[in-house]
Amino acid sequence: MSMLPAEDHKLIVEKLGREPNTLEQGCFLNLWSEHCSYRSSGVLLRNFKTDGENVLIGPGDDAAVIKFDDEYVLSVAMESHNHPSYVEPYSGAATGVGGIVRDVISMGTRAVAVLAPFYVGPLDNEKNRWLFDNILQGSADYSETIKVAAVRGESYFDDRYSGNPLVNVVCVGLGKKEHVMTSVSKAAGNRVLLFGSKTGKDGLGGASFASNAMGEDEEVPEKSAIPAGDAELERRVIEATIEIIEKGLVESCRDLGAAGMAGATSELADKGNFGARIILDNVPVKYDNMTAYEVMLAETQERMLAEIKPENLQTVLDIMKKHDVPAADVGYLTKEQEYVVEYKGKVEASLPIRFLIQGVPKVELPSKAPAPRSADLVAQKPKSPATADEVKQSVFKMLSSYNLASRKCVWEKYTETTLPSVVGESGGDAGIMKVTDKKGFAMTCGCEPAIGLLDPYVGATITVIENAMNVAVKGASGLCLVDNLNFGNPKKPEQYWVLKQSVLGLSDAAKKLNIPVVGGNVSLYNESDEFDTAILPTPAIGILGIVSFEKPVPSSFFKNDGETIILIGTTKAEMGGSEYYRVSGMETAGTVPSVPADYDKIVAKTAEVCASGNVTSAHDISKGGLGIALAKMISAIGADVDLSKITGAADEVLFAESPARVILTTKEPAKVMDMLKGVPAVEIGKTTKATDLKMKLASSTVILTKAEIDEAASSIEKAMKLGYKQQAY
Repeated sequence: MSMLPAEDHKLIVEKLGREPNTLEQGCFLNLWSEHCSYRSSGVLLRNFKTDGENVLIGPGDDAAVIKFDDEYVLSVAMESHNHPSYVEPYSGAATGVGGIVRDVISMGTRAVAVLAPFYVGPLDNEKNRWLFDNILQGSADYSETIKVAAVRGESYFDDRYSGNPLVNVVCVGLGKKEHVMTSVSKAAGNRVLLFGSKTGKDGLGGASFASNAMGEDEEVPEKSAIPAGDAELERRVIEATIEIIEKGLVESCRDLGAAGMAGATSELADKGNFGARIILDNVPVKYDNMTAYEVMLAETQERMLAEIKPENLQTVLDIMKKHDVPAADVGYLTKEQEYVVEYKGKVEASLPIRFLIQGVPKVELPSKAPAPRSADLVAQKPKSPATADEVKQSVFKMLSSYNLASRKCVWEKYTETTLPSVVGESGGDAGIMKVTDKKGFAMTCGCEPAIGLLDPYVGATITVIENAMNVAVKGASGLCLVDNLNFGNPKKPEQYWVLKQSVLGLSDAAKKLNIPVVGGNVSLYNESDEFDTAILPTPAIGILGIVSFEKPVPSSFFKNDGETIILIGTTKAEMGGSEYYRVSGMETAGTVPSVPADYDKIVAKTAEVCASGNVTSAHDISKGGLGIALAKMISAIGADVDLSKITGAADEVLFAESPARVILTTKEPAKVMDMLKGVPAVEIGKTTKATDLKMKLASSTVILTKAEIDEAASSIEKAMKLGYKQQAY
């Protein structure tokens, strides 16, 4: 009985002229899965502009490589470990970090930073608290052991992630141009070296597992089958990989990820237009009597693959021994484009390699826009707070939303991973890492799922704008973008339409902002039979930008009293998809925010003024709107602002999530306002020695103390203190 979909089985039999055996079926099942082949999403990804003057290596390798300066390069990749993290959150998140780090290492760069956007069910639920805590701890522990700084993240909570949490990770590497490596194989006869952990049975069918909805019992593995991480071994693998690459002993290199040995060896060979002969008897294994299927398709972590010239093989093996990293010569590249696997003297698989890697049918699936919301629903709105006390209570309710609350207890788990090269404050708009005394890079990640639920194109567009703004407030322009497209079942026409619109939104916004999309990942089938739900549209992205240290980089918080506060951008009374409507129980009501036609100019002007040395603090306005952004900027310095001239009711002024808006403070308001000519900008107040936030509205004046703000924003910390019973899961 075939394990393949009927249409794939028919095509494969026609091509081979025979029935594929079990191992061959397993190779096709995994390599032709959505996770590996992008069979239904690849046609959509062609919309992205992937090249640019600083792009040295774009999509298609383990990671992209971007020019930093004449000496250094940055590598960047983004991946997901969603399905494993629901079954075993600690190991799932840990190995998510490990896998993306190896992607960066394989390019000849050293991983220096990770960004972790996580999307989980609400923390009122005990199981969600267990998932969230273990996801955080797994990623933090792994990052700490391998000494890679966790510098930024996003935590977003919604019921539709309860049965399918999303664990996405961005990794940034740093290296020198002369050490850049690729996974393009170079010559027939070169040896294929496998090194790292001994191969076990964990993660079998991981790629195909990640291409099915959670809860399909025949596809969900036991916890013991989820790959477990060994961060200490990863640390040694990192050092060994860097050493053999820097010594010029490697021809090509790649991580072993989805589809295990079958994926890595066949893809590396095919990239150079070669075949491969793999000798499974040489593979170091954890258990006796493992089958060829298990050895080939297990997704054991901490493993790498390298193409080595025969004359360099012993030198490389000696380096592996020095680092106490298991390693073995497991085959060689061939001129014949055939993928042959031998085990115990028998040929277990013999497949045309180009057909295995590139023969998957790629099609654009049927799509159908969901029924539009009624005009009555769009026009619906909650009762606006009128009195000062009602406004104050609304702000507190918003601050206590899990999606807006303080992440202090989250980042405390990562404090030990902060390295000397990390500069700036935790919890700011973007993480910043120093490369030279004069220059470094800013990085940010995130998404707008609630807006995407109502309009996936607009949600994706605003996702790009907000992330570009997060680096702009540090004086940086977007250098490159990576994405992780998390969606439901693409075989459902409405879900595929949402995916298609989201990709178009990302693509159009990135083109307008002149930010190349250099890599990413697609994670589909994020649906839960357990809860009968699909996740919110979650096209999470990461953006990098180069930061100069020759002038002060603005803080994300108020720093000096007596400075002028300036609001950039236009606030509109469009609340659809806002956190305010969500906490009011009206998430599908309201008008979706309109995107200003000149948002590219606003982003560029923001970056310019924030790089000028005239801005002390700057903060992007996104989830929660203007009122929440102001509250989050309160530190040992407060603010007194006049918002009475902004059109709209109190809740619209404070909580609308109109894109392309920024708050900044300056000692030189005349200079800054002159620089901002041509974009909407207005002075709204002053910073104060008092740590209060005073906001004058058209109908009332509200005063919030820092203590009140901190108390309201402590909801995540309070929820996590409730704990959980781990044995229940």
